[in-house]
Amino acid sequence: MEKLTAKEEEVMQVLWKMEQGYVKDMVPQFTDPPLHYNTVSTIVRNLEEKGYVGHKAYGNTHEYYPIITKEAYQNRFVLTKVVDEYFDNSYKNLVSYFAKNEKISADELREILAMIEKK
Repeated sequence: MEKLTAKEEEVMQVLWKMEQGYVKDMVPQFTDPPLHYNTVSTIVRNLEEKGYVGHKAYGNTHEYYPIITKEAYQNRFVLTKVVDEYFDNSYKNLVSYFAKNEKISADELREILAMIEKK
């Protein structure tokens, strides 16, 4: 699995949300900035070549669907990158950052601890 470009990630976000869809259904999802049909089509085909997207053919029309889950991608590239680059590869530093900046409550921390202890 290779890291996606920003536009490829944007298209994947739409496809993960839709679960499956045609390019014509994806295009209206891109409003800021709007993307042209051909641009979305090219990006989706690139994603398919990279192994992120599959399709079902109905004649000349293709319905696309994600092969890689959003969670798998996040675990591999998003969360790992953030923890590595900003928190010295420490999840403890990540959690303490949120606690110090009041982005997570003591109750939420207790819930997290309970989840950890259950595993």
